[in-house]
Amino acid sequence: MAIHVAVCIFLILVVLLQTGKGAEMGVSMGGAGSQALFGAAGPANILTKITTVVAIIFMITSLTLAYMSGHQSQSSVMKGVSAPAEQQAPASE
Repeated sequence: MAIHVAVCIFLILVVLLQTGKGAEMGVSMGGAGSQALFGAAGPANILTKITTVVAIIFMITSLTLAYMSGHQSQSSVMKGVSAPAEQQAPASE
């Protein structure tokens, strides 16, 4: 569960660090940008690759947690413990 939450937070941060598709319109219209060498689309940068890897890890942890919640064991660590005795409330005057 902790791994899944950490992956979720990291995925959110990586997605928020990326630029939107509209931010590169100047490059595709002939503007002089750093990605103009590779054409309008540009290569997949490191953030895109990190996003893909983290999204795959997110899906694997999601499916694992869903499988584990559907196949819970029938044993319990509290099996040998008896229920607590009920206490009587003090009489109010």
